[in-house]
Amino acid sequence: MFDILLCIHDQHDHRLVVLAGVICLVAAASSVLLLRHARHISGPAAVRWTVGAGFAIGFGIWATHFVAMLGYDPGVIVGYGVPATIVSLAIAIAMTTISFFVALGWPERRGLAAAAVLGGGGIAGMHYIGMSALEIPAEMHWRAGYVAASLLFAILPGYPALRLAVRGHSLRSGLGASLLLALSVLLLHFTGMAGMQLTAAPLGRPDDVLLSSQSMAAMIAGGSLGLLTLCTALLAMARRARMALHASERAMSILVQGITDCAIYMLDREAHVVNWNAGAQRLKGYDAHEAIGLPLAAFYTPEDRAQRAHEHAVGLALENGKFTGEGWRLRRDGTRFWAHVTIEKVTDEQGQHIGFAKITRDMTRFKEDEDRLRELAGHLDAALGNMHQGLCLFDAQRELLMANSRFAQIWGIDPAVTLRGQTLAAVADAAAAVQVARGLSERDAEFLHRQVVQCFELPGGSPVVLDVGEHLVVAMTSRAMPGGGRVVTFEDITERRRSEDKIAHMAMHDSLTGLPNRSSFAHWIDAELEQARHFGHQLATVMIDLDRFKEINDTRGHGAGDMALQLLSKRLLDVLLDGEVVARLGGDEFAAAKRFRDRAELASFLDRLESCFATPLGPADNAFHLGASIGVAIFPHDGEWREQILNNADLAMYRAKGGLGERIAYYEPEMDETARARRQIAHDLRLAIERDELSLVYQAQHSLVDGEPNGYEALLRWRHPTRGLVSPVEFIPVAEETGEIFRIGEWVLREACREARDWPAGLKVAVNLSAVQLLQPDLADVVRGILVETGLPAARLELEITETAIIADKLRALHLLRQIKALGVSIAIDDFGTGYSSLDTLHSFPFDKIKIDKSFVLKSQRSAEARAIIKAVLALGQSLNMPVLAEGVETGDQAALLREQGCDQAQGYYFGRPGRAPFPLALEGSLRVAG
Repeated sequence: MFDILLCIHDQHDHRLVVLAGVICLVAAASSVLLLRHARHISGPAAVRWTVGAGFAIGFGIWATHFVAMLGYDPGVIVGYGVPATIVSLAIAIAMTTISFFVALGWPERRGLAAAAVLGGGGIAGMHYIGMSALEIPAEMHWRAGYVAASLLFAILPGYPALRLAVRGHSLRSGLGASLLLALSVLLLHFTGMAGMQLTAAPLGRPDDVLLSSQSMAAMIAGGSLGLLTLCTALLAMARRARMALHASERAMSILVQGITDCAIYMLDREAHVVNWNAGAQRLKGYDAHEAIGLPLAAFYTPEDRAQRAHEHAVGLALENGKFTGEGWRLRRDGTRFWAHVTIEKVTDEQGQHIGFAKITRDMTRFKEDEDRLRELAGHLDAALGNMHQGLCLFDAQRELLMANSRFAQIWGIDPAVTLRGQTLAAVADAAAAVQVARGLSERDAEFLHRQVVQCFELPGGSPVVLDVGEHLVVAMTSRAMPGGGRVVTFEDITERRRSEDKIAHMAMHDSLTGLPNRSSFAHWIDAELEQARHFGHQLATVMIDLDRFKEINDTRGHGAGDMALQLLSKRLLDVLLDGEVVARLGGDEFAAAKRFRDRAELASFLDRLESCFATPLGPADNAFHLGASIGVAIFPHDGEWREQILNNADLAMYRAKGGLGERIAYYEPEMDETARARRQIAHDLRLAIERDELSLVYQAQHSLVDGEPNGYEALLRWRHPTRGLVSPVEFIPVAEETGEIFRIGEWVLREACREARDWPAGLKVAVNLSAVQLLQPDLADVVRGILVETGLPAARLELEITETAIIADKLRALHLLRQIKALGVSIAIDDFGTGYSSLDTLHSFPFDKIKIDKSFVLKSQRSAEARAIIKAVLALGQSLNMPVLAEGVETGDQAALLREQGCDQAQGYYFGRPGRAPFPLALEGSLRVAG
């Protein structure tokens, strides 16, 4: 131990030793969190999370080793061999991942021990192979005792660490597992380093490629940052998934806990209690903390346990999906009650068995009623009067000997009607006739009659449920008596069935809108895909993402957002036909699907869906304006399986969201590549400001009267380090989609105002506003703050907007622009003459300038229609006393035409190309106009 301490103290940089320990601890904690998340899920998702945990700890161990090596000073280090360095990283990741799979698959003692050996061996392999990568002018010799000790240090802490990680649940156990894992790595490293002896020797021929210490430091730093980012993203995803799951479980728990007449609880796959409702506590006497973890056998009588009745019941539920039975059960105080038990197998979305749902009802009273009937034949009338079941006694000829009053109440038969002496068929007809009078169809009444007659003959006294209609569900039990007669009981289980149906409905439907949820939609799609493969028809899946929904929540509150979703859901349901479904997947995300044979059917379906967003929702004085982006993928052309088809529909939806004026988009194969490219642009764009990759250029705006410049329009440029100059047409839509436009737009406005502050006083600076920026509630405050910060007078700032930016929510946009105009800032309407241009917009808001779209100017020499539009816009500007600026002027003839028609201002390549410094451009343009 003293040699180890001397090795750390004398041969290492203490700062890098501490950094290595921190990296090791962070990696260990991340892997423990990812491993615990994988423990609670199954299928491919569990594999991905386990691999992520192995990658986190494997890379962290490797980084710990080489950070510590960067702090090791043996004298002269030439570098690090690339092959051995890469192999050491691969071994660390592979062996720790394998050990995690073993620990999760076999969490008992032997499995954890094997996992500890595998993981420790991988750590040791990484260390010694990594040491072989070290290129120094010396020979390495190893002391066997220290090498053996390092192996023990790598393996022994691994067993308790994996035990705490896999079996533990608390924060303390997670921290303990992380510390033990980190300790094993650090002990291995420094024990191994203490056991290394160096003997001076000439440097052999190194690898063709060596990594310097600086390269290793950069690689480790970059990799550690990437690892931290990846783990943070994965844990955020897990946290969102857990929050959604907990919300769903909380809603289910509220319902289940509110049912007090039944014991409703869940069992795990080994038939141990995992939750406990109030009805179970009342019925069986156990508090929740006492019951959770108990085996199912604890509630059975000693006789039933000896016969393994609990194993038989669970086995039947596992095999058939459901078990129903009756028998004596025990309470906590040792008393018994007669129970009616239902055990149902529970599976996840992938069909994997995850446990059982158990419902127990106290039937002691029913049992006592039956026993009292046999034991107290002399007091039959009094006993029957106290029963809560309806009872009929038939002789061997199927003629009714007697019936209690409860039987008539259940079936709604008039007590004055005499049933005694009637045959079974006549009694069944009487009950069915009442239900027909209540609205039951003749066909269903005949089916009810047959069920009653068939149940009468069933052996063993098993109950049969009769679904009479929406308002009545009856459990009928027929038992044989000595002499050939039968006693038949009827129990009204309508409320019980409603509770069960409500639970089942909540599990498959969205609690806010009542639409099918994600799980229900997935089941529907899977069933329809099977039908489509069998019968040869097509299936369209539609992903719908609401536009401007977040704005409703932000401006009107979440209550208003919930109301909007409910109104929209009702409208969507109203347009559905047979073979169509719509579901809410969560938040503002909806999905729909339809089976069809020709495109006309699909077009009609999409038209009906799109019509749901055409008009505002709700009353006129409180209307909600919701738009939607719709993506469509079709089986079998766009995929064979549900996940593939839904993912492709999602890609198409994002195409619709990003396209100007495009609300419905069909999936195309190239969307996969486009989506990847857009994700990369979005990632790089978030770093563009910090990396100083954004810049502004300016294009002069000239007066056509005297040829002098009166302002400049600021134009954004992005010079990517590898892609070069990226067009705004390519990256602005991505910025709008991701919300990055708010930060970029604020940077552009601040930078333009800062530079324009030093221009001559008569020159304005024009800045374009995105349509998305008009959704920013505090935009006016942002403009005011930038003007104060930069010192630019408000009168020298001009904001340009397009009418398409206003049209989405005209009242809101115009209100926001009036706030900005009140600051003294000028507002210009850009690209006038295209899109939705109308006199109503000009009338609703007094703009300071009209900008004619450059497309008209470019065509003005060869198109009479373009010249007519220019003339009309100029006349409109004169009538409104509003200056007009023409964009895209490239020739002297175009400038002369505009001057002849009375245009006030112009900009374009004729006056100079956009540049960094405006004043040389201004001078060049002035000379050209004057000449």
